[in-house]
Amino acid sequence: MSDMITADLVDLDLSADTKEAAARALAERMAAKGRVTDLEGFLADVAAREAQMPTGLDGGIGIPHCRSAHVTEPTLAFGRSAAGIDFGAPDGPADLVFLIAAPAGADDAHLTILSSLARQLMNAEFTAALRSVDDPGRAAALIRGEAAEDAEASEEAPAAERTGAAPAPGPASASPSAAAPSSEDSAAGAGGAGRRAAARGPPPPGPPGGGGGRAGGGGGGGPLGSSPAPRWGGAGAGPAGAAADTTAPAAASGGADRPPFRIVAVTSCPTGIAHTYMAAESLENAGREAGVEVVVETQGSAGFTRLDPAVIAAADGVIFAHDVPVRDKERFAGKPTVDVGVKAGINRPGELITEVRGKAARGEATTAAAPTPVERAGEAGEGYGTKLRKWLMSGVSYMVPFVAAGGLLIALGFALGGYKINKAPSVMDHFVWTQTDSWAALLFQIGGVAFAFLVPVLAGYIAYGMADRPGLVPGFVGGSIALTINAGFLGGLAAGLIAGGVVMAIQKVRIPQALRGIMPVVVIPLISSAVVGFLMFVVIGKPIASAQKGMTDWLNGLTGTNAILLGALLGLMMCFDLGGPVNKVAYTFATAGIAVSNPSDSAMKIMAAVMAAGMVPPLAMALATTVRGRLFTQTERENGKAAWVLGASFISEGAIPFAAADPLRVIPSAMAGGAVTGALSMAFGATLRAPHGGIFVVPLIGNPFLYLIAIAAGVCVTTALVVALKTLRKAAPGTAVPEAGANAQMASADRKQPVAA
Repeated sequence: MSDMITADLVDLDLSADTKEAAARALAERMAAKGRVTDLEGFLADVAAREAQMPTGLDGGIGIPHCRSAHVTEPTLAFGRSAAGIDFGAPDGPADLVFLIAAPAGADDAHLTILSSLARQLMNAEFTAALRSVDDPGRAAALIRGEAAEDAEASEEAPAAERTGAAPAPGPASASPSAAAPSSEDSAAGAGGAGRRAAARGPPPPGPPGGGGGRAGGGGGGGPLGSSPAPRWGGAGAGPAGAAADTTAPAAASGGADRPPFRIVAVTSCPTGIAHTYMAAESLENAGREAGVEVVVETQGSAGFTRLDPAVIAAADGVIFAHDVPVRDKERFAGKPTVDVGVKAGINRPGELITEVRGKAARGEATTAAAPTPVERAGEAGEGYGTKLRKWLMSGVSYMVPFVAAGGLLIALGFALGGYKINKAPSVMDHFVWTQTDSWAALLFQIGGVAFAFLVPVLAGYIAYGMADRPGLVPGFVGGSIALTINAGFLGGLAAGLIAGGVVMAIQKVRIPQALRGIMPVVVIPLISSAVVGFLMFVVIGKPIASAQKGMTDWLNGLTGTNAILLGALLGLMMCFDLGGPVNKVAYTFATAGIAVSNPSDSAMKIMAAVMAAGMVPPLAMALATTVRGRLFTQTERENGKAAWVLGASFISEGAIPFAAADPLRVIPSAMAGGAVTGALSMAFGATLRAPHGGIFVVPLIGNPFLYLIAIAAGVCVTTALVVALKTLRKAAPGTAVPEAGANAQMASADRKQPVAA
């Protein structure tokens, strides 16, 4: 196995001024070594990951990363910037940039090595050494965890010799100059990086390889690739690690005879490569400083080792720092719990530890089932209205991919075979490889099968959002019944809410210990499905079916002014929160109308108006940054380039960066343009069978030329309003755009602020 990073993959004078340019510069080095087969495809995957959540971290670190089919083997590239590059970190620009590339099917060993780097980044000595090193080979050796004096030999040695199991010194032992950089080096760390490193405080007690709740895991010490099993204390960590774990907790707890406070934690992120392990390391380091024992279960891409049940049973509190659902979350029920996003685990671990200790002191242990996937994103004390919205959005978010896949397949079937393709016989009975109509029928029938899942998936995942996995069975059953009785979309909503409520009620019933093992797999599915089925078939099914038919008839009767007003209203909703709940309500309303084999003409007009309006905000922001670039920051101008593609693809979220920076000017302007486009689309009678696709499904649109005119009109309206409002804006006297150095000096204050997950 070749090294993931060599001197050729290190740029100590990275000249890029944006995160996109930095990723490209480092990716070009990967491509030159044959590690990346398609540069543009790989960069698109990096950008997609970056769009999920900024990859900047406190301390001047940027870690763009992704898993990609265009990567041949796990690879690291490192760049050091003199000016600093904005990766969205709270404390300002990053001067240390690590581009992490993992193949789509990377094996566990490779991903474990990637996770080890993520842990090292939490070690202040390691980052200080990287800021002072002046040779690419030495930098690569530091990142690999090798001694500096072995760097040159390592570059020459066979791969098998470099990846053996023998432990290697941690980065702190690389060399005297690297381990203890001079004050000049630290202060000169590009763009204020030295000040950020100093602001992080001294390194945690004990050597880089010891301490924490992980044997050998603390501080990122040891060679890349070590993956010790989680356990209490410093067992197996070596004498130094043990000392760090036994003396500090006892002192902090008020006496040697009193056991330390114990916390178990779970960390995870969407990619499972970097943030997962950085949060674990940050929590463990904060635990050592607070005299608390912390054991972390990292649920990353390399798989995960479940915490020993005895470890969980002995814990005094639980911290979940995650952006994807915690697996087997019920294991932690009954303990004081803090539930946050993964970046909170990285940026403010001390606050989380203090919070969970406070909950334990107040006896706030949960006795019911663990929080559901939707509840974990909420705030304490939020009302049922907020929870209801989140439950409904849970179902919608899982339903939308079925809508997109099924709708596009059906639309392609009609495009190839004409509007009579729905009368074609089953392809099981008749399929001719050389006939276009057969392929059209195949696409149409596959799309129809996908559409058949819409209501059951909606109902099932509404119930899942309310009651976790036990809600899936009655939710799917209720959704299927809604289809059977022609209750449609409204029936699915009702079935999901009923199923979740029934399961939550059953879970509150106290049952004997002997029966608890069969509750999730027998009792809850049986009782909840029976209750939901009875209510849907006998009690509420017929009224809901009648309401669904009435709404359909009303839509079919819309003409003239009423249709135009509806188009304007839908346009306003699509542009109000750019992918948020109001946007999703309008989109779901439109997709529900075409989620049948033969949608009405009115339903297809509504779908066309909704998609057209949703394209307006990002396209308008892209146009505004092009025609009046001086009104926008450099970052916004870069975002404007991406907004062209996002808007053309019907991704309204492409305008979010602009709305977040200037909501009072951008959002009203976007709503005005969306209303114009929605009204014109309805007035022109444009129709659309596909629920997604943007300009790429224009051939499937009725009256495509007028449809594009409607979009262009809305884009022009929004652009004109944004430019006019920004031009009229007067900057407050004495204000100026802060420079990178100012951001760096504000690091300590920014770190105190919570970070959105």
